[in-house]
Amino acid sequence: MNALVWMLKGRPALSDARGWVAFQAGLFLLPSSAFLGGLFFIVSLVLGSCGRPKPFWADRWNWPFLIAAFLMLLGCFTAYSGWLAFIGLGNWIPFFWAFWAFQPYLLTGVARRRCALWLVAGSVPVVITGLGQLWLGWQGPWELFGGLIVWFMAAGGEPSGRLSGLFDYANIAGAWLALVWPFCLAALLQPGLRRRFRSLVFLLTCLMVIALVLTNSRNAWGGLIFAVPFVLGSASWTWLLPLFALFLLPVVCATLPGIPLDLQNWSREFVPESIWSRLNDMQYSHQRALASTRLSQWGVAIKLFLERPWLGWGAAAFSVLYPLRTGQWHGHAHNLPLELTVSHGFLVALLLVGVILGLLITTLRWGVLSQVAIKQNGASIAFFDRAWWTATFILVLLHGADMPFFDSRINLVGWILLAGLRCMILEYQMFQNSQIELVDDVQSIAHV
Repeated sequence: MNALVWMLKGRPALSDARGWVAFQAGLFLLPSSAFLGGLFFIVSLVLGSCGRPKPFWADRWNWPFLIAAFLMLLGCFTAYSGWLAFIGLGNWIPFFWAFWAFQPYLLTGVARRRCALWLVAGSVPVVITGLGQLWLGWQGPWELFGGLIVWFMAAGGEPSGRLSGLFDYANIAGAWLALVWPFCLAALLQPGLRRRFRSLVFLLTCLMVIALVLTNSRNAWGGLIFAVPFVLGSASWTWLLPLFALFLLPVVCATLPGIPLDLQNWSREFVPESIWSRLNDMQYSHQRALASTRLSQWGVAIKLFLERPWLGWGAAAFSVLYPLRTGQWHGHAHNLPLELTVSHGFLVALLLVGVILGLLITTLRWGVLSQVAIKQNGASIAFFDRAWWTATFILVLLHGADMPFFDSRINLVGWILLAGLRCMILEYQMFQNSQIELVDDVQSIAHV
């Protein structure tokens, strides 16, 4: 009973109490089990849709999703990929609804902070199993509840030598840790935390950084560095950015071609070979067929888009067409906008990418990275709102060179992050309106 009362804390006024508890449980369980987390999210989605003061279509931010859903469905009837096109709609249309239905649980900075901490806590099994996988040789499958949950975990990582933990592949594990990392950093930096809890968070932060580095994912490494200045906020940039530039200079000199040989060799004495060789990737270029590179995948995707620009080829068409064009199989285009244009056409890609960028830019204009957020919500909440924006931005950047959203857990968290940005805009608008009303009241008293 005490645990239930504790989980009810921080509940936004417009959210259902049962849905709020289920939503938190889903966040905690999701990294370990998409099945269990998904069950709780279904409950929260249904309850989050009931009793709303306005329907889905009343919010203009939802209009692009309605248009995109219609175009996606229309394209299925002429899709090259046949019945796979209809199945592929499951990666999108249900999440358009989720974007709206999750919002009652994310309406306040206090609620978003609590949800962020649940994601951090739920990621502990990912970190522990990943480190055990590499350092202790742990391997699956591990079964829970009579096989209801099965953790397939390869000894030594997948691929070998790279931490993958509870995920199928190291790049996916790296994407998850990269999007959770800003929240972990915000938890560590938040003011007012007791020393005992800060020590615990510091330990978890160190382990998460180690696990993220061991995924050997260049995208995740970028997210690790990229998050720090954004979570700290723009007030820190005058001293932090020059410090970062100084820190990264040896890495750049050790990695990029064209650097004078003496300077490059000197830099490589300070930068571990595992880092500069992974970033350079030049020694592997002669071993890789052109069809296996990102440039080839993007080039074929652009050609496919130009051939059918309006409704696309249908979901999963890239995995069918790419072997026919190149003789080598790849499941996706390794770029979300290109994947959308190939599968559903230019208009759908423009609508969806436009909404995502619109949410990021609008919250940025409202001052999420500046001191405005601190004046409104306090320093602790401001750290987590900046972390929320940063996690969303990192996930967007990751989809520029990969497609981690095909993992259901990352896809679901991505839509929760977007819903949180929409709620941030609503909260900022309410704050501004209250300030305007306060000024009007003061002016009316002055006239009296």
